[in-house]
Formats: sequence, structure tokens, C-alpha cells
Amino acid sequence: MSQQKVYAVEIAGIKRELPLFEVKPGLKIAILNILGDVELNEAAAQALVDKVEANGLDYDVIVTAEAKSITLAYAMALKANKPYVILRKDYKSYMGNAIKTTTMSITTGREQTLFLDEKDIDLIKGKKVLVIDDVISTGSTLEAMHEILEEAGGDILGNAAVMTEGDPDAWQEIICLGTLPLFFE
Repeated sequence: MSQQKVYAVEIAGIKRELPLFEVKPGLKIAILNILGDVELNEAAAQALVDKVEANGLDYDVIVTAEAKSITLAYAMALKANKPYVILRKDYKSYMGNAIKTTTMSITTGREQTLFLDEKDIDLIKGKKVLVIDDVISTGSTLEAMHEILEEAGGDILGNAAVMTEGDPDAWQEIICLGTLPLFFE
């Protein structure tokens, strides 16, 4: 039985070992999965709220995409006393005249569609928006979120993530708690 390689990381004082996952031949990434990790969600949410406030961002609403960062958005919304909106990956008929866009997912290697539920458009239109994610890898999901928010009339004030991935200089505009390296083999 082979032992899975991991990358040790500390996020907001919480230590975790992240499994390495091959996304294409010769390239692995460390997978941060915050779903179900209450301790890490709570600590990361508080650290991000503090960092966003320290950067002087006065936002009205938090927005993220399904699915892994939903718990982070919820925890941040509680701590900041702000509403949050989730961009969905599947359209449901009750979502009405939703706004949609497509992007390529690095973890699935497939195109994915994001939808802003019609009921949430009023939460975005004319509002100052903080876009959050668990990990920003290529920026494609971030770009897709921005497209939808701009179409909905939101004013994007900033972007935050638990971690970015790759070259930290490429993500200087992202408020984050750290950067995960890429693993080339």
C-alpha cells in the first residue's frame, strides 16, 4: 500500500496536512478541503475578516461559488454581520432569470457553469462586494465570479481567499492567509 504524499501547512494557527493531487502529468497541488473542518473554517473566517478590515474594505455583501467555500462564506458573514450569496453550479427552475457564465475548473479539468439566482440579484446590484474563495489557483473561477457580479451591477471592492496557489507575486491583489506551492515531478 502506497503512502499518500502530503504538504504540511499552518492556517490562522491551525495545522493541517494537505494531500497532494495530480492535476496533470508532472504537476501536483495540495488539496485544501475546508468542508466539515469547523475549527479551520472558524479560524480562517476570523483571520480573513480581520485582514479585510485592516485593508479598509467596507463591503456590503460576501459572494463565493459552490461548493467548498460555502462554509467559509457563512462563517465570515456571521463574524462580519453581512449577508452572503452563493453562485451555484447547477441551474434549478426556481432560480428564475439567473445570470450565468462558464469557467474551467483546475480540480475537475472540466468546464463548469456558475449561476446567480434571480432572487440574489438585488443583493448585488449597486452593492459593494467582497469575493471570497477557499483557494485561488488559476483565477478562472474568480474571473467567472467577477463576470456575473459585474453583469448584476455589483461593485467589486476586493478578493479574499484562505490560500492562493503558485507564485505569490501573481496574487498580490488577493487578501489571503498564505500561498500553497505547486509540486512539479
